[in-house]
Amino acid sequence: MARHSGIKAVLFADVSESSTLYQKLGDTTARNIINACLSTLAALLPKYEGVLVKTLGDAVMCVLPTADLAVLAASEMQAVVTNDSPGNYPVGIHIGLAHGPVLLEDGDVFGDTVNVAAYLTAVAIREQILATEPTGHAVSPELKSCIRPVFHAVLKGAETDSMVYEVMWKTDRTEITDVNLQSRKVIPRDIGSLIVALDDQRVRIDQWRPEMTIGRSHDCSLVVPDRLASRQHLTIKVVRTRFYLIDHSINGSFVTLKDGQEVHVLREDLALDRSGVISLGRSGAGRSEGVIAFSYDRRSMFRI
Repeated sequence: MARHSGIKAVLFADVSESSTLYQKLGDTTARNIINACLSTLAALLPKYEGVLVKTLGDAVMCVLPTADLAVLAASEMQAVVTNDSPGNYPVGIHIGLAHGPVLLEDGDVFGDTVNVAAYLTAVAIREQILATEPTGHAVSPELKSCIRPVFHAVLKGAETDSMVYEVMWKTDRTEITDVNLQSRKVIPRDIGSLIVALDDQRVRIDQWRPEMTIGRSHDCSLVVPDRLASRQHLTIKVVRTRFYLIDHSINGSFVTLKDGQEVHVLREDLALDRSGVISLGRSGAGRSEGVIAFSYDRRSMFRI
C-alpha cells in the first residue's frame, strides 16, 4: 500500500442548490446537467497540473501542487460554469480551498487539510470561492490582489480562530460587496456529524450523507413500525453546518431536547442541537421503546 505525505492544495467544487434542480427538472435531467458540469470542471484540471481525486455526490475533489494553481483553477471553474452553462442549463458552483499537509494513499487524499476544504465549500455560497489563511499566505505576490480576508473561523482541530479568505475571480469588481473590516465576523464552526439511532438501526448524517427520512415506510432510512407514525414522517437534513428536523406527518414529531424540554413539531422545522430523543406521533415522556436518539459525533462533519 503506497502511502506518503506532502504539501498540496485541496479543492472541492460543489454544484449549488442541486436538490432544487432535482425537484424542478426530475432525476434524469438534473443528473445529466450535473454530470456535464462536473465533467467540465475535471477537464480544466490538467491545465493547472491538477488531479481529480474523486466525485462525491454533486461535487468534485481535486488536488493541485500549489496554492497559486488552485486559485487559478478555481477562478476558471467559476468563470466557465457561469459563462458556458454546462449541460445547457444555468447552474452555479461553490468552491473551498485549503493548502497544507495531506496524506496521499493509493490515489486518495486524507487529513485535516481535506476536511477544512470541504467545510469551506459548504459555507461558501453560489459563485463564491473561500480559502484558508495558509492558502492566502501561500499565494504569490502576483495573486495577492485577487484574495481578501472576509471571515474568522474556528477550524476543526484548532484552538484559536483563523482568517478565511475570498478569491475574487470576477473581472468586474463593481459587483463585489465591500468588506466591513471593523466587524469581527465568525462563521459557524464544524460541530461534527449527527448520529441518529433506533434500536439496532444507526445512521450518520454529514456532508456526504446530508439527508435522511424516518417513518413507517420501508423506503425510509430509519423504519418505525408504529401506526401513529406517518409513512414519510420526517426528514433530517444538513443545511450548511446545522441539522434540521422537518416534519411532514399527521400527528407531529415530539422532540425532547438535552435540557428535558419537549417540543411538538407539526409541519414545521426545528434545529437539532447537541442531543435528545424523537418520538413519532406521541409524546416521548416515559417511553423507553420506539424513541429515536440523536447526538453529535465530535468527528468532523466533513471528514473524508
